[in-house]
Amino acid sequence: MHKYSFPGAKNIVVCGDIHGDFNGLAFKLCVQYQMTDTLLIVAGDCGFGFEKPGYYDIIYNRISTRLSKANNWILMVRGNHDDPSYFNEERIAHERFRAIPDYSVLQACNHYILCVGGAISIDRYSRQKYDSRNCISRVASYWPDEVPVYDEACLNEVGKECKIDTVITHTAPSFCELISKDGISEWAEWDPGLFADIERERHTMDKIYNHLKTAGHPITHWYYGHFHRSWTSEIEGVLFSMLDIEEFKELR
Repeated sequence: MHKYSFPGAKNIVVCGDIHGDFNGLAFKLCVQYQMTDTLLIVAGDCGFGFEKPGYYDIIYNRISTRLSKANNWILMVRGNHDDPSYFNEERIAHERFRAIPDYSVLQACNHYILCVGGAISIDRYSRQKYDSRNCISRVASYWPDEVPVYDEACLNEVGKECKIDTVITHTAPSFCELISKDGISEWAEWDPGLFADIERERHTMDKIYNHLKTAGHPITHWYYGHFHRSWTSEIEGVLFSMLDIEEFKELR
């Protein structure tokens, strides 16, 4: 279990997909909204892997001073538009800018937050096809291990350490929006297994939810991105929030 503590944080904000707009994210956090002492957590599709590794060091050098002066931190959860190695190998591990592994626990502002990444790319057929042809740049656009994983042993270990009150994932349980599959049929014509894999993805999130509830974790909030829509609803005492692209929502 990876655990990160932020005793200097006075606010927690969750953000939807950013798709590589790291500069814009730091500007929005520190300048546009003038937030300080804030832990910002991106709920997946950060954009790691679409550029060569040195690119992300350049990005951090550009935004590090701004983050430090405002006493802000940016943590990033794995999405399906992310190279998983950046997260599970902690390849981005700066003090104020970090890609965190699945099943990381964050402690800040009297909250214990569980973060689990991954989802199915509905556009995976075209991205796989692009990768097979993209031999010149050697920069990938699709990763087969993009799916979320149900890790019962890790959840049990989390339960020994703390009680989770907030969950941040990239996709969502099956009973949450987005439920309609209207926009998927076109992709499924080229990708016959797509519907079944998406069902398995959402079932994985159901298993995580059921485990946490059965184990007595006092969950009050669950945030996720992935669907590029905004929606909030309380279900079984948990406030579920789907975040649109670069949408900010404060955890209180």
